[in-house]
Amino acid sequence: MNRIGVKWLALVLLLNSGSVLAQEAENPPVLKLDRIPSAPAFAGQTRAPAAPQSMYTVATVAAGLSTPWALAFLPDGAFLVNEYTAGQMRIIDADGNVSAPLGGLPDVSHEGWAGLFDLALDPQFDTNRRVYFSYTAPSDNADAPNIPRVARARLDVEYLRLEDVEVIVDGAGQQELHFGADGTLYLSGAAVVGDGQDILSHAGKLLRLNADGSIPVDNPVFGDSNAPGAIYSIGHRDISGIATHPETGEIWITEHGPRGGDELNRIRAGGNYGWPLISFGTEYSGADIGEGATTGEGLLQPRYYWRPSIAPSGLMFYSGQMFPEWRGNLFVTALSGQHISRLVMAGDRVVAEERLLLERGQRIRELREGPDGALYALTNEESDAPKGTGALLRISR
Repeated sequence: MNRIGVKWLALVLLLNSGSVLAQEAENPPVLKLDRIPSAPAFAGQTRAPAAPQSMYTVATVAAGLSTPWALAFLPDGAFLVNEYTAGQMRIIDADGNVSAPLGGLPDVSHEGWAGLFDLALDPQFDTNRRVYFSYTAPSDNADAPNIPRVARARLDVEYLRLEDVEVIVDGAGQQELHFGADGTLYLSGAAVVGDGQDILSHAGKLLRLNADGSIPVDNPVFGDSNAPGAIYSIGHRDISGIATHPETGEIWITEHGPRGGDELNRIRAGGNYGWPLISFGTEYSGADIGEGATTGEGLLQPRYYWRPSIAPSGLMFYSGQMFPEWRGNLFVTALSGQHISRLVMAGDRVVAEERLLLERGQRIRELREGPDGALYALTNEESDAPKGTGALLRISR
């Protein structure tokens, strides 16, 4: 066997080792031996030139968090935070003091890929105090121990409780929540499992609902009366972040690829984003996805993709005053990549990329622009690290 054959044999052995069987979304593999992928579908679709280096400072607002997942800003300057594996919601005040876990949460399952995921404040939170959150509820079915749900409740800050908890999505919502400019609620359908092309399933779909869980009358129709009315777009693998363009109101998402092929997508109502028919990634074994195609008739292309994987998580557009040079930029947090990717945009194209916080060597789960124009990020421990080492960071001028 020649040297090339030996290298490929070593790669196959590596990919079949137990190390790559770790839970992908919490610790996806970053492999340096990827085979050469197909050419991008258009110039600048991947590996954009380096953006000018940004100047900023980083301070710790609060430490001691256990696998923090999601972050929202309360009107009084405090932060509402979900802790994924602990299944707890906490309030961090403006001075960084972390509250006891809030009462009133429903039971949360912790079997495998399960816990308390995303949260979002109602667009009318100032008057109705409603909080939306996604989680997995325990099930009596041993073969399916987790029931994905989305619920809403009223937040009582004084008594550190959730009141009037109401499940609005049962068995379909998974992880990511986001209110669009029109007040409708976008959420990711079940990830990784199932076929993103099966319009009778929520798996691999972006869903869109009214705030009360009902179906918007202007949702797209997919040609089958049995298709769930909540489906807004199809052909996704694992949606990890959702954001609204501050000028156009368009929805953008990030999603995990398999081995390579993490994507940034601009969403079109009724659009088909190709999974698993096309992908810029490969199977963990090194085999092609499907027939190895990266384009297909009627299938929408990602506006940008990463190979090797960075394991994208949070997504946001910047529109603040603190960093005028960042306005209109997209920010993507990375778990295995251990950085924040700043994407300089020209219309719907990425023209430059900068990686922030690389020197810290921390998994970045979530990122939000604060009312003061600073960025606030949640760091997330490795799956085998001691719990309680996550933190809330402030990135400022």
